[in-house]
Amino acid sequence: MIKEEAIAFVKAALAEDLGRGDLFARVAESKEVSAYILAKSDGVFAGRYYLDAAAEHYGVTLSWQIDDGEAFSAGMRLVQIQGESTTLLSLERTLLNIALHASSIATLTARFVERIADTGVKMLDTRKTRPLLRNFEKYAVRCGGGLNHRMGLDDCLMLKDTHLRTIDDLQRFMQEVRRKIPFTTKVEIECEDLDAVKRAMRSGADIVMCDNMPPEAIKEVVAYRNAHYPHILLEASGNISLENVRDIALCGVDAISSGSMIHQAQWIDLSMRVEG
Repeated sequence: MIKEEAIAFVKAALAEDLGRGDLFARVAESKEVSAYILAKSDGVFAGRYYLDAAAEHYGVTLSWQIDDGEAFSAGMRLVQIQGESTTLLSLERTLLNIALHASSIATLTARFVERIADTGVKMLDTRKTRPLLRNFEKYAVRCGGGLNHRMGLDDCLMLKDTHLRTIDDLQRFMQEVRRKIPFTTKVEIECEDLDAVKRAMRSGADIVMCDNMPPEAIKEVVAYRNAHYPHILLEASGNISLENVRDIALCGVDAISSGSMIHQAQWIDLSMRVEG
């Protein structure tokens, strides 16, 4: 990740809060103070990269007790902060929101990853991210131990059900695809049953997604792949939850993708305390 990108992100978030300027900073006399961020619930931390960029840009000193991807418990001081009082107070909500948002995603992601840790199956995110927050939210997934699926429409060609309805001849279309997309780019095809899987594999897919398939159907797909196309990767997706992710992983797929690690993450509790 580029540091300039992180600084721009923080500046945009702060501008949303500052508007025409912090009214407290207009009145108060600034002085050197110390503060800290306190964990008020358990979780997995994410956001340090962005907070470090903010501290460097705004002249604040951070002394960390935790790193991205590490677990914390309620009552732990995560970072000590030193700087001008008016600067710290203007930054307070922006820094907390960044840490809260990222750590909440990392915390839920870590729970998914833990459920399937012994299976060798990769836990992936999706493109179900909040507008303009994709890089940030996918960074948080990585902090939680998950892996990123494609970042956008330009790094993997994925043919979903909506795409497939516009294609008359999949075999011919895939021949055209191989002539026009970069040599190193993978093609993934979404399938809802074994017949669709067979068509996708015959057409030359690199990855086949088992979309909303029950475990019994996924096992059939895995058996067919292993027997006929062992080089093709299998991904399971659709209505993945903490309750069923392990059962799906045990079916033998290579990866499981779920947007819920991002859009179902519930905010943990962090606060900033000023010591004076």
